[in-house]
Amino acid sequence: MTPELHQKLTAWRRHLHAHPELSLQEKATAAFVQEKLTELGIPFEAGVGGHGVVATLTRGQAQGRVGLRADMDALPITEDTGLPYASTTPGVMHACGHDGHTASLLGAAALLATDPSWSGKVDFIFQPAEEGFGGSRAMVAAGLFERFPMDRVFGFHNWPGLQAGTVAVHDGVVMASGGRVSITIDGHAGHAGMPHLTRDPVMAAGHLIVALQSIVSRSVDPLDTAVLSLCTLEGGTARNQIAGRVAIGGTLRYHREAVKDVLLARIGEICAGIATSFGVKVTPETVIGVGVVINTPAEADLARLAAEKVQTPVRRDLAPSMAGEDFAHYLAHRPGAFVWIGNGELRDGAELHGPRYDFNDAILPVASGWMAEVAKTALASN
Repeated sequence: MTPELHQKLTAWRRHLHAHPELSLQEKATAAFVQEKLTELGIPFEAGVGGHGVVATLTRGQAQGRVGLRADMDALPITEDTGLPYASTTPGVMHACGHDGHTASLLGAAALLATDPSWSGKVDFIFQPAEEGFGGSRAMVAAGLFERFPMDRVFGFHNWPGLQAGTVAVHDGVVMASGGRVSITIDGHAGHAGMPHLTRDPVMAAGHLIVALQSIVSRSVDPLDTAVLSLCTLEGGTARNQIAGRVAIGGTLRYHREAVKDVLLARIGEICAGIATSFGVKVTPETVIGVGVVINTPAEADLARLAAEKVQTPVRRDLAPSMAGEDFAHYLAHRPGAFVWIGNGELRDGAELHGPRYDFNDAILPVASGWMAEVAKTALASN
């Protein structure tokens, strides 16, 4: 990558950082991507599964076709970086680096557009709504793999705490499957001074939270991995009234489908037991979102080989993460690999989804270079 292209990508990334858009609202971001693709002379189709954009480069006569993906949406988090290019949208920021992913994919497109050494087709997938709003599912439902029949698909996520520019490649599981947990407890409201006339959902919620935390430690095989985090608790409007309803919200994560079955079964059993114990109605609801991100063996090897070709350090010893990624939905339809690229030192508050997070522009050459190289390597392997 030339210093000039690196400088241009940095400017593009910082523009995106200053103008974040939430999931399903990425209209201006998609327009910016289309503008830059037009400048690069790369044809594209817009409006794929919402605000999704797919660009395609064709070179030579080879029949192979590879997809490269970046996500575009931001998060409902208030930025606290003080950067000159900090978010100008109140309460919204790129706290996960999707601005950097988008700029990196534009960089890969720029590199491949001027590289005569490859043959085949490369599809550049600019995806909306990754942060829990089904962007990959929507693009697939809109005919992504029928309209752009790629053979394989690759992507990356920046990774704070991993040495800047290092590429981490996993054999098998990369990131967890997850789901949303919602539990409502309906009791009988009444005067706080006469609790015997009520059925207290707050007290039931306390016992329920403690009981649910026993699932991972006592019902899941210790050699498996699972998380059940209860993160929100809402109930009551007056200090001298026992509330009529309490709502609990959280998330569950796992690396194997069999573990999901254990989690769901035990949640149901414990909720039923609490309901009986405290004379309340407990209604659990779980919505499973993204699947487990699992690299296919051949594509993981291609990802490693591509990293070696761009002469950046490679790690293959990192444990999978319990964070989720909707790249899993692509891998349910096509073989592929998802890697982590180190964002550098992890600072307090600057972790993923933290208010002081910022994508490291110094890794743009590695990120763009790896994406371009993995496409070329995959096409050559055909």
